[in-house]
Amino acid sequence: MELANLAAFVAVAEHGGFSAAAEQLHLTQPAVSKRIAQLEASLDARLFDRLGRQVAPTEAGQLLLPRARQLLAEAEAARQALRGMGEGVGGSLRFATSHHIGLHRLPPLLRRFAAKHPQVALDIRFMDSEQAWQEVLQGRIELALTTLGPATPPLRATKLWNDPLCFVAAPDHPLARKARPTLADLSAHPAVLPDPGTFTHRIVADAFAARGLPLQLRMTTHYMETIKMLAGVGLAWSVLPQTMLDRSLRALPVAGVRLSRTLGCVAHGGRTLSRAAQAFIALLREETAG
Repeated sequence: MELANLAAFVAVAEHGGFSAAAEQLHLTQPAVSKRIAQLEASLDARLFDRLGRQVAPTEAGQLLLPRARQLLAEAEAARQALRGMGEGVGGSLRFATSHHIGLHRLPPLLRRFAAKHPQVALDIRFMDSEQAWQEVLQGRIELALTTLGPATPPLRATKLWNDPLCFVAAPDHPLARKARPTLADLSAHPAVLPDPGTFTHRIVADAFAARGLPLQLRMTTHYMETIKMLAGVGLAWSVLPQTMLDRSLRALPVAGVRLSRTLGCVAHGGRTLSRAAQAFIALLREETAG
């Protein structure tokens, strides 16, 4: 059903005739008649009874009329919304972030974004990086701020931060007493790490595998804060972002090994991003460029 034909149908029904409808629509009467005929053909139903110089909706016409009005109203609302796009950034922004980025990188960015675009409604989901990538891929969220792994089309990744990783242990852990421990030394002690499916776990596991060393796991967990607590009480050594280190932990300067990960933004290459999402990405780039 074309909107122009629906508009002609509503005009005829409301004015009780083709001539009055044509005058309202600034069309000729034959043009209005043609639109009604096209609508009737597409619906395979007669919409008007011609009663002399007057017309009256048939049962099918009466059934269609409120729905036609609703469709035309929704179309007009859509036009008005699109016309208002240039008046500022609004709407909603649904994005995901890892717990680490949400706690350690996101707060100042959110403050700036909310101050600059107060009309945007934020819907923030906290989840693992790998799960967030799947949410973007399935179209359930627009953006994900996560640890970056290998991105393949249609996903598109933008690098924002380099995040150095440090080997850590409690100050009273046997490894903390070594001036320059090696990966072989760490291999002899149990570790607590992020879950095996995470990008961060793979970075650590690959470093041990490259040297043919086994990796002893006492346990794994999704949450970096939990890992920090477990390492801090001496249950195991671990690997944490440098930004999370404090007095509860001792950095282990492992000889010949430097680990880091990349944090950034992931979007779907085939999706047209909302104005809110575009504004958020622009703020991210501005922040990291500075």
